[in-house]
Amino acid sequence: MIIYGKQIVLYVLENHPSIIEEVMFSKELDKKIFSKFLKLGKKIIRLDNKKAQSLAKGGNHQGFFLKLKEEFDYTPINEMKQNNFIVVLDGLTDVGNIGAITRTAYALGVDGIVASGVKSLNEAGVIRTSSGAMLDMPFSLYPNSLDLANELKQCGYALIGATMNGTDLKKYGTITKEDKVALFLGSEGEGLSNKIISKLDLKVSIGMENNFDSLNVSVAAGILIYNLMK
Repeated sequence: MIIYGKQIVLYVLENHPSIIEEVMFSKELDKKIFSKFLKLGKKIIRLDNKKAQSLAKGGNHQGFFLKLKEEFDYTPINEMKQNNFIVVLDGLTDVGNIGAITRTAYALGVDGIVASGVKSLNEAGVIRTSSGAMLDMPFSLYPNSLDLANELKQCGYALIGATMNGTDLKKYGTITKEDKVALFLGSEGEGLSNKIISKLDLKVSIGMENNFDSLNVSVAAGILIYNLMK
């Protein structure tokens, strides 16, 4: 697994050095920074610009790369169900949106995230776009969203979903740290499926002005989480 970019590379170095397998650079580094990488005792490779661009697939790598251990440690779903407030990403596939939601959820105190309705994720991409939050946030993968909804209801969770015709968030109260709540967010193009909507205990919406109702899912997630938890 390859990640790139100065901020995320230094974050992993500082907070998760044990998962680093190789260090790669395509530029000269400050001596203090370089000495920190030397202390890892890992292989350090100097990349030419062509190889660096290839590894980053054209992304802004800033000359910093890490090779991490291949297996990402997902949180077992039974362990995830011990948490109180979790966010369920139903069918989301866009790495940027998943990363942004993970970053926001971690910053606002959500207990965990479940990516459902997908068999796999681009973990390296989510780690990078979440600024490393995926490495610190309990994160589960569950292939079937409907089965997950049923399991969560059996465990005592109230299921809240973001829909276009739900209760205006301004009219709904906040949740407490003792409440067991799962906030379901739908995919970028289709939203929540009708089967998932039928399982919800509460549908919520974000009131819009100016006859404009188009919010990116990661932006909507931030608004919903902040208002439900404040």
